[in-house]
Amino acid sequence: MDRATLKRRVCEAIDARRDAILALAEDIRVHPELGYKEHRTAGLVSEHLAGLGIPHETGLAITGVKGMATGGAPGLTIAYMGELDSVLVRDHPDADPETGAAHACGHNAQIANMIAVAYGLVESGILPHLSGRVALMAVPSEEYVEVAYRLQLKEQGRIEFLGGKPELVRLGAFDDVDMAFMTHQASRETGKLSVAGPSNGCVVKLISYQGRAAHAGGSPHLGINALKAATLGLQAIDAIRETFRDEDHIRVHPIITRGGELVNVIPADVRLETYVRGASVEAIEVAAAKVDRCLRAGALALGAQVRIRTLPGYLPRLVCRSFGQVYRENALELVGEDGWWDASSMAGSTDMGDISHIMPAIEAQAAGFCGTGHGNDYLPCDPELAYITPAKAAAMTLVDLLADGARRGCDILDGFAPAMSKAEYLAFMRRVDADVLWQESEAEA
Repeated sequence: MDRATLKRRVCEAIDARRDAILALAEDIRVHPELGYKEHRTAGLVSEHLAGLGIPHETGLAITGVKGMATGGAPGLTIAYMGELDSVLVRDHPDADPETGAAHACGHNAQIANMIAVAYGLVESGILPHLSGRVALMAVPSEEYVEVAYRLQLKEQGRIEFLGGKPELVRLGAFDDVDMAFMTHQASRETGKLSVAGPSNGCVVKLISYQGRAAHAGGSPHLGINALKAATLGLQAIDAIRETFRDEDHIRVHPIITRGGELVNVIPADVRLETYVRGASVEAIEVAAAKVDRCLRAGALALGAQVRIRTLPGYLPRLVCRSFGQVYRENALELVGEDGWWDASSMAGSTDMGDISHIMPAIEAQAAGFCGTGHGNDYLPCDPELAYITPAKAAAMTLVDLLADGARRGCDILDGFAPAMSKAEYLAFMRRVDADVLWQESEAEA
């Protein structure tokens, strides 16, 4: 059976399940769950895979699900992923009233796309004509939120890394995967499908300034004002922004999470959080060292202590151009030249960047949502474009990669040089993880 026929069949099978796919997407959207807590959503994925007779594992990195659809001959294993989690947007109209979780980033559509691909592969009957396997992976915890909760999980030994894909890499869930891709939805006025460009990576910093409490009116001279120390640290960060090179796309955006206890007590315990983002691992490390220096300067000026906990975030997203070209060809069949947009680099971060360092990977993009990403107005406005069209593009891409003895997929894999091996990646992530307490006596020494 030729590839054109295989693609037509898989798209027809997706269309036949349109109502079920839309219902799943909307069900997940109004039942948002935060990272490493996506038990209900993972259960829905498991139910759909079981209904299709796809063998699968559950409980990977707490909530992850991995199914395996097997072709008729040996070949490559290609993962198609969807992210289970949501973000925190308490004033979103669909936010969970207790947790504040809301699907203001469209991950509900990703899971719908993945399940739609599963329906297409199985119910079209095309799997016997493919060489290799499709790993259908529902991955947890892409949004880097609720850091304190995740650190508790880490301390309990339930996870090592706070992001879902890094944790799945550690656990070996990608060991049998040769290539990986997924689709992320977007809010756009023009264009329907694309492949995302490079992105920033990041490290995460939790900062605690420790001073000395005293009566703010009667004896402030006996205190050490941790809030003033933090303020100076933040001002120092602002002062060095001009030293960041434009091509490194550095972003540092701290917040104060604890500013003091009482207005008439000199603040003795002040907490900050920040990301340090950049377009390359090297740029992130240079910028992070500068940020640490600024934070120490604030402590030095007031005679306070500062504890800087640095956590590995996500690596910059790399783009496998040959993989992206296969996706583009199939996208154009569905939406035409006018429906394609060429994506630029992204200043945000995603753990898809981590996967792109160790295997050929792309993150496709689809329109279909309106409003501001991570905002209270982010909602689906074109269900067909958000939930159905991306699944067809993904399924057609899988056909191209795995048909004809997986020749095209093998060509991409043969021409790919990973930026890191799995061992190198894990070593880097563990090296980044640091917890340092600094005080003036250390500077004098």
